[in-house]
Amino acid sequence: QVDTHIHAAACMNQKHLLRFIKHTYQTEPDRIVAEKKGKKMTLKQVFESLHMDPYDLTVDSLDVHAGRQTFHRFDKFNSKYNPVGASELRDLYLKTENYIGGEYFARMVKEVARELEESKYQYTEPRLSIYGRSPDEWLNLAKWFIKHKVYSPNMRWIIQVPRIYDIFRSKNILPSFGKMLENIFVPLFEATINPKDHKELHLFLKYVTGFDSVDDESKHSGHMFSDKSLNPDLWTSEKNPPYSYYLYYMYVNIMLLNNLRNFLFRPHCGEAGSITHLVSAFLTADNISHGLLLKKSPVLQYLYYLAQIPIAMSPLSNNSLFLEYSKNPLREFLHKGLRVSLSTDDPMQFHYTKEALMEEYAIAAQVWKLSTCDLCEIARNSVLQSGLSDKEKQKFLGVNYCKEGPEGNDIRKTNVAQIRMAFRYETLCNELSFLSDAMRTEEISTLSK
Repeated sequence: QVDTHIHAAACMNQKHLLRFIKHTYQTEPDRIVAEKKGKKMTLKQVFESLHMDPYDLTVDSLDVHAGRQTFHRFDKFNSKYNPVGASELRDLYLKTENYIGGEYFARMVKEVARELEESKYQYTEPRLSIYGRSPDEWLNLAKWFIKHKVYSPNMRWIIQVPRIYDIFRSKNILPSFGKMLENIFVPLFEATINPKDHKELHLFLKYVTGFDSVDDESKHSGHMFSDKSLNPDLWTSEKNPPYSYYLYYMYVNIMLLNNLRNFLFRPHCGEAGSITHLVSAFLTADNISHGLLLKKSPVLQYLYYLAQIPIAMSPLSNNSLFLEYSKNPLREFLHKGLRVSLSTDDPMQFHYTKEALMEEYAIAAQVWKLSTCDLCEIARNSVLQSGLSDKEKQKFLGVNYCKEGPEGNDIRKTNVAQIRMAFRYETLCNELSFLSDAMRTEEISTLSK
């Protein structure tokens, strides 16, 4: 199984975070961990300034778990990243850039990685953020990754770019949207073309498999992206560009970069907001995360099926934010033949156990009465849509995994019945054949006229 959609800042469960906070306070209370208004602060002083004692903290008082209060309230959900509601603790424990160089965050990620390595057959693809405020962000992230040795054979990294240009523009951090794109992509071209002068970034990029575009999709944009839209260098207003504008320019830059290396584009899409987001992703994305709104558009659902665009779905996350579990379309999508996988999104906010991905599979199996074959097909899909190497996919799926239908399925490895694979393949071929015949009939009738 591969957790195809998970954010690094919430990759641990709440009990893990609580245990780590208590451990650091117990073992290094006098360590200088922050600086406020020119004054250096020890870990003990940080907690004293917040008027709290870590020994009294519980899972409930940590207050990082999403519930009814976050439903349709993305702002309240984002605040759940602040343990005990304190942004100081988020900066200290869940950031890569702080006074201690993101050491605490790295240690927690490595603890999660060790648990994955022990489970042997679980992999994950955590998202790390690049904001585009400065070209130095890439080097800082690479240095954090290398210094703390965050590498794990069971992890593949994806870079998420939050759609928050408007915030940076309003604070005069960026002059235009073009500058944001430049800060995100120019360092990658430089490190790829001239790796000797960018050794740290070049090394880090070996473990990065793709890009994600993230933020609250329900935010409305009054601008409709078209050929009349301003070029990125001319987009200097404080208004945020629409979703389709972000996706198009990320896609263009990733495709250019892919002449030199190979990155996937895997944006969040169809969680909320306009259904046109799914149109943009259909034209640009390798696969998407969420895809809930496909259930409102049979035409788009059919297109995603025909193109077999993978969809990483997170029912427990959706249950706390946008859609009740019983109304989630995952079961319907799976039975229709869309290529869906299960993912956790944010274990810290949505899960209770140490094995968050197994929690997703277990609950889905119970609620929707999924068979063993269903679960194995979902797991197989997760490997196919992941950023694992060709060699690793051969190891888990069989040497012929690239072939379509039963021929590409090694039942000894996937445990997916050949009759299921034959049904999927024949159904898809029939649908494509119907379309081909319809197009041919239309051409003949046009010629006869």
